[in-house]
Amino acid sequence: MDRTSLTLLLALLFYAGFSASSQVAKPDPTFYGTPAEARVSAVDETVARQWNEALLEAIRGDFARPTVHARNLFHTSMAMYDAFALYHEADEPVFVGNVWRGFECPLDSSLLDIPVDAAERTSATEEALSFAVYRLLNHRFADSPGSDEALASFDALMLELGHDVSYQSQNISDGPAALGNYIGEQLIQFGLQDGSNELLDYANENYEAINPDLELAGSGNPSLIDPNAWQPLAIPVFVDQSGNVLSETPDFQGAEWGSVETFALEDSSLTLVERDGVDWPLYLDCGTPPLFGEGEDVGDIADAYAWGFSLVALWSAHLHPSDGVMLDIGPGNLGDLNATGPGSFSEMDTFYNWLEGGDFSEGHDLNPVTGAAYDPNIVPRGDYARVLAEFWADGPDSETPPGHWFVLLNGVMQHPDFTSQWLGEGEALDALRYTVRAYLTLGGAMHDAAIAAWSHKGLYDYIRPVSAIRYMASLGQRSDSTLASYHPGGMPLVPGRIELVEAGDPLAAGGNQGKIKVYAWQGPDAIISPFWDEAEVGWILAEEWWPYQRPSFVTPPFAGYVSGHSTFSRAAAEVMTAITGSPYFPGGMGEYEVVQNQFLVFEEGPSQTFNLQWATYRDASDQCSLSRIWGGIHPPADDFPGRQLGVEIAELALNRVNQYFAPTAVIDLCPLDLDGDGVVGATDLLESLAEFGNSGPDLSGDVNGDQLVGVNDILDLLASYGESCP
Repeated sequence: MDRTSLTLLLALLFYAGFSASSQVAKPDPTFYGTPAEARVSAVDETVARQWNEALLEAIRGDFARPTVHARNLFHTSMAMYDAFALYHEADEPVFVGNVWRGFECPLDSSLLDIPVDAAERTSATEEALSFAVYRLLNHRFADSPGSDEALASFDALMLELGHDVSYQSQNISDGPAALGNYIGEQLIQFGLQDGSNELLDYANENYEAINPDLELAGSGNPSLIDPNAWQPLAIPVFVDQSGNVLSETPDFQGAEWGSVETFALEDSSLTLVERDGVDWPLYLDCGTPPLFGEGEDVGDIADAYAWGFSLVALWSAHLHPSDGVMLDIGPGNLGDLNATGPGSFSEMDTFYNWLEGGDFSEGHDLNPVTGAAYDPNIVPRGDYARVLAEFWADGPDSETPPGHWFVLLNGVMQHPDFTSQWLGEGEALDALRYTVRAYLTLGGAMHDAAIAAWSHKGLYDYIRPVSAIRYMASLGQRSDSTLASYHPGGMPLVPGRIELVEAGDPLAAGGNQGKIKVYAWQGPDAIISPFWDEAEVGWILAEEWWPYQRPSFVTPPFAGYVSGHSTFSRAAAEVMTAITGSPYFPGGMGEYEVVQNQFLVFEEGPSQTFNLQWATYRDASDQCSLSRIWGGIHPPADDFPGRQLGVEIAELALNRVNQYFAPTAVIDLCPLDLDGDGVVGATDLLESLAEFGNSGPDLSGDVNGDQLVGVNDILDLLASYGESCP
């Protein structure tokens, strides 16, 4: 058996599920850097959190479909929130009882039996929420490759919560379980007509790829027709997220996702652009990406297209600690960028470090919580870059990018320093209220991020680095017309990084003299087993360049521009900044430990144990964006427009949810203290007596919440008369 065949065989076994359990490059589903014994907060164990964790685990067992799972996260969050809002009149439902995106979900509120007793109301809320989510998720994951495990976990959670999974009534007068079934079924019906084409497994109806498949086992890109267009990949062994071996590489996933009904995106941000005789919806248009041979100059490089894709190849040289470069990756040195990117493609060199990697951020002076400077965190650049690429990859065996940010949110909400003040203001919210609000806001933003980003991907249909780099390299070099292999569309020559293969070069054999070579990660052919091998970096033919990814995955099956990771991450960072009332992680820093030789999945590593660290949510988002460049998945031109898009989407989502959330919906730690003086006394009794006999919402004297100021309210006040408040 030759080396390539052995590599593919071992990769198949490894990525199909025989890998060591310790080598799983995904975030801890609790909180980064917080000891287990300290992971306690008011929001930690709500029923909403339990269902969200069940959903995230089901996503890990499904295909890696960011668009589909952004939608699942949003619809589930909307079901949770509406179930809560129907039992708590201060907040308004989004979907139930309304016409939502043209879909009518009727509700006769007079049929709802809303308990007066707070404990009974909480129980009813949790029951309705559970049945709604259970019904929806059973439908959405029925045909998942991990359906057996997913559906069993949903059943197990229902039984743990004390619910009868066989209960089917949707007559809301039958109680909270029936209401939950009704909410879930209505969302199922909405989803079957929301533009996602769920009935046909989310298939495209009009999109056709311009370019034929790229044969990764060969050299160059001889079949490429359009150097600006996305190209499918011919992968000998394609392993899906659950370890299922597929006979062929998936088609462009979500090419028509711009047609899906949105949360907060409105028609005013929508442009219809004709493509191949079809009107393609485009939200918040970021403009055309740099095109081959037509872009603006960037620094000394003739066009932005060549600059960006060459940068990806150059950063590939950083993917091993043998380069000897040490970086301080602590928040004191990295982060606090406070920018979404350059103003134009021609200014990319002012934002990204072309040769050395990363951006030009300068870090934070002090931790605002402790008042102390952040400690240095010195690690090899080659470990940092590889860990970033895998930590944020969100491909196989992950929650996908929108789910990754729900993991982050859950971690934040269970941190000991977290307070459930909505937008960081006022009194703390009830745990369940804060959680369903947070999920709805983040879920809505992630859903719209998928729609907006994929509307760009489908329309602009932009090429990925593995196709562009191999193509340019096959043309030659663009730097010097007096040298061999000159072509104006070729790769730029960079001494020590991108050079010509000359006589006597080990790569010159087989007629390769005069071709372009690049100092880069050497690819999966240099790895027999990811258990113990590292590909390292070295000189390879540029026309055989690989991204830093699994050989069974290589690059996501959809176009590059704009970056979904950048869009999701920046939108999420802005949402979390807003809903927590602070740009900083609790305690002033979030972190995640990566263990020596136990974290990397693509190959052995890292060479030492260290922590990823972020002061702010935006720092984490910026790091995610850079990871996609180091991983060989995106050029900078895909990245920063995605960041800008994310900011706009977050603002729209936050404005939308404010229409539903009551600003006064806070926990009253002493509901009998009507005048707020800290004591239940005479003025409180007089205030209630002044409203005696009145009925309706928002009466201060209605201390038992039955919307009537009566004898029971007076008796409650008298029973606590003279007591101090906490």
